[in-house]
Amino acid sequence: MSHSTDGIDNMMHESRRFPPSPGFAVAAHIGDAPSFERLREHAAEDPVAFWSEVARTDLRWMTPFTKGLDASNYPFFKWFEDGELNLTDNCLDRHCETWRRNKAAIIWEGEPDGPSGHEVRTLTYEQLRAEVCRFANALKRLGVHAGDRVAIYMPMVPEAAIAMLGCARVGAVHSVIFGGFSADAIRTRVEDAQAKVIVTADGGWRRGTEIPLKPQVDEALRTGAASVRDVIVLRRTGSATVMEPGRDHDWHALLAGESDRCEPARLGAEHPLFILYTSGTTGKPKGVVHTTGGYLAQVTRTTKWIFDLKDEDVYWCTADVGWVTGHSYVVYGILSNGGTTLMYEGAPNEPRPDRLWEMIARHRVSIFYTAPTAIRAFVKWGDHWPNGHDLSSLRLLGTVGEPINPEAWMWYHRVIGGGRCPIVDTWWQTETGGIMISPIPGVTDTVPGTATRPFPGIRARIVDFTGRELALNEGGFLVIDHPWPGMLRTIFNDPDRFVKQYFSEVDGVYFTGDGARRDEDGHLWIMGRVDDVVNVSGHRLGTAEVESALVSHGDVAEAAVVGRPDDLKGQALVAFVTLKSGIIPTPEEAIALKAHVVKEIGSLARPEEVRFAEALPKTRSGKIMRRLLRELASSNTVAGDTTTLEDFGVIERLRTVAGAEEE
Repeated sequence: MSHSTDGIDNMMHESRRFPPSPGFAVAAHIGDAPSFERLREHAAEDPVAFWSEVARTDLRWMTPFTKGLDASNYPFFKWFEDGELNLTDNCLDRHCETWRRNKAAIIWEGEPDGPSGHEVRTLTYEQLRAEVCRFANALKRLGVHAGDRVAIYMPMVPEAAIAMLGCARVGAVHSVIFGGFSADAIRTRVEDAQAKVIVTADGGWRRGTEIPLKPQVDEALRTGAASVRDVIVLRRTGSATVMEPGRDHDWHALLAGESDRCEPARLGAEHPLFILYTSGTTGKPKGVVHTTGGYLAQVTRTTKWIFDLKDEDVYWCTADVGWVTGHSYVVYGILSNGGTTLMYEGAPNEPRPDRLWEMIARHRVSIFYTAPTAIRAFVKWGDHWPNGHDLSSLRLLGTVGEPINPEAWMWYHRVIGGGRCPIVDTWWQTETGGIMISPIPGVTDTVPGTATRPFPGIRARIVDFTGRELALNEGGFLVIDHPWPGMLRTIFNDPDRFVKQYFSEVDGVYFTGDGARRDEDGHLWIMGRVDDVVNVSGHRLGTAEVESALVSHGDVAEAAVVGRPDDLKGQALVAFVTLKSGIIPTPEEAIALKAHVVKEIGSLARPEEVRFAEALPKTRSGKIMRRLLRELASSNTVAGDTTTLEDFGVIERLRTVAGAEEE
């Protein structure tokens, strides 16, 4: 999977480095840069010793473990297997034994305003533990035992986190389904997990509109999911809700008589914590299984080091708990460290495009973690929105979800961070459990567009299909060649698919499915999914690089580039482009953008076609659905799964748009 690097190595801003700011120090957590590099080297030599020390230092164990890694049943690895702990004991109880009992654990804000202004709730660690215990006791009263599965289909409210933690308290395995999936998607996931209970709400709010949730659950149960015996319903919006006697339970009524004390179950480190379903390009959704001890060790340490989390911080990750980022870096990693996590229910532009910046100023947020897709939307909306608010409380910024193009990185650094905040560009996956590649603020240089280097204890390589390590700046497959504690253990009910998908493409390593290259400084440049790496006239090109070139043009707000079959070139590049407000899409504009790509990368990257669009198809978590764009570029039709699409109208509008195909 090699490609010519002529022109590509000179990507805009690649040579621009941002050394650690003198005013940003993480000495209390890590030490100085030379010490950290020595630690990284030792961790690469012996990852098991490194992660075992992390687990002993960062977590509280009921029964200390004596085994680090068990690799005897490749690739079904086990970590800290003979140790026992409970995730909620680590996220709640140990903090309630200190001054943190009265510290804010969750600050939540709803999208609509209440009668007296912003709808804000704060739960201290003591209050959160009490609610978690009540919910855990309610589960036990419903006959839920350790190992049983509980589906959670909720808006972004504190009760979603309470339900997750309540499951972990008793050892039930939660499976969070994003609160926007259809009834069919719910049924498919619930049936696969054989869930006994569904936790839901009457509805939630998004862009000023009520999103009904309970009716979707009712429809899912009407058409299947026979394993479900009980449904717990939170009254969020107050809309009329049909309750089936004997099956449906009002959240508040169910918990009203429960004790606020519930001893945390003593669980083995390999006890499953959650199943999270992630869809592929084909086949049914995959139930990714994560266990307790190894997962918690990884998210706890990565949170502490990558976000430099301190007791005085207000931390805000904009992800929904329906996705893995919400699990790891809204709930578990932050609470395990005793941090304060901000949760927000609604859209970033409700009622105006400055909603997030107004919230940062009002809550004095110090750490902000969001997606490149959101950042590009902020760019499109204009600098005047963030410039109208005091963002001086911010000290660290992060990105997650997909590679960030250098132009968006620079805007984020300059406009949101005021030129003073380090940016941690993080790479990881649902399957990895926690962050795998990221800068360490205050210690490592940052470079726009690259996630830089692997986290200590993570061994990443760039290889071809034979497993041969590739030379610098030679594009190949990103693989992980040593187990890590937060990794998925299997695909629920489908171990063969687990082996085939992740451990069969390249012998002896975990296959991430992403293309990447390593530069002279050892920085990893993620080129996107392998499907997003195209072959044009024998040259392998990462579409993310072409997208970065397009977005560096002053007229472009957002771009997605895909390949379509071409008789002459093998594949041709098709660019879907959203222009900034006030810019008119014309054939001349398309020609100018093609020329700009040639200037930035080289003629091999020139798009064959430019299509202008008001918006691009995105999942509800904000990722551009490039798979659908590939279908549109190839056949102008979409036949694949669209259950995760936020706005179905985008597809129909894209069928009708076409930019200049010929000069």
